[in-house]
Amino acid sequence: MIPLMGWFIINLVSIFDKDYNNIVDFFSTQPSKLLFSIFLIFIFFNSALAISEIFEDYVKNEKIKSVANKFVNTFAIIIPLITIIIIFNLTV
Repeated sequence: MIPLMGWFIINLVSIFDKDYNNIVDFFSTQPSKLLFSIFLIFIFFNSALAISEIFEDYVKNEKIKSVANKFVNTFAIIIPLITIIIIFNLTV
């Protein structure tokens, strides 16, 4: 995840003050689509694991913990999937 984070930070700095068309151009290139998609999957997977650990430590009710973990895991799948679909459908 660290190499992808480095790639993302370097590219974020380069596109930070650009206009909309330049940002769409950046996310329209195949390497950017692929790397950003992998980055999103890793980030959401890592955040879901971290939030699940918080539930394990601080939520005592097993039913609430189970439902909360299912919501987190569902959103950790749905949000990156929607974002990846949108990115892959970008056109200039």
